[in-house]
Amino acid sequence: MTSFSTQSVSFDPLDSPHPIPWNWVMATMAEKESVNPPFRYYRSPSVVSPTGDYAAYSRIQFQSGEHLTQNRIASILFVENLQTGELQTITPAAPFADNPFVADALIHQPGTIAIAIPVAWSESGDRLLAREFESLFGSGLASDFAVVWDQRSNCTYTLAPTQVQYTHAVLLGWSGRYPNQVLFRAGNMGETDWFLYAVDLMGQTRLSLEDQAIGFGETTDRWAGPQGYSFA
Repeated sequence: MTSFSTQSVSFDPLDSPHPIPWNWVMATMAEKESVNPPFRYYRSPSVVSPTGDYAAYSRIQFQSGEHLTQNRIASILFVENLQTGELQTITPAAPFADNPFVADALIHQPGTIAIAIPVAWSESGDRLLAREFESLFGSGLASDFAVVWDQRSNCTYTLAPTQVQYTHAVLLGWSGRYPNQVLFRAGNMGETDWFLYAVDLMGQTRLSLEDQAIGFGETTDRWAGPQGYSFA
């Protein structure tokens, strides 16, 4: 079992304990003036289930636009069966997560950022928890969704705190107090009092002040990092 700290060791727009590759995003934007392929790719670290049967990772695509607000980032979340080699895609239902890697997406959804990365497995290895970070270039909009994939039913749930007022929510992990629920820290920009909320698969949200995030599985950086670029 892994107990998650709320302090991030890598730069992240929401100071998440599960940082997205924002340094790569910033470096990609800085270099595109001299090297201008429209598509660049990044592979996240893999999270292997406690049973060793599955590995989850994501492939992130940066699509360059004419201006900052026309850039677009999308991602595809994969679960690999390590026994059979079968690869399955997991599709979040968050607002900006639709149609990843579609060639004409720049026209339809300019400026959107939708980055999914695996966070942890459940103790039995039958459920995957992933972070879906969503934002818009050139705006203060930024928040997390939780993506839960149930291996037994092959169902995917996309969750965020409900009936709570907040501008930003940060996914922390599985709830230590309420098994099968996910834990968020949420609050309003500029306010110091942010609270912990546990959210179940139906989106029901409860205040969970004494909670602590937990997770299971082993994270490996093998194969992780920039994956090159393409012009089509």
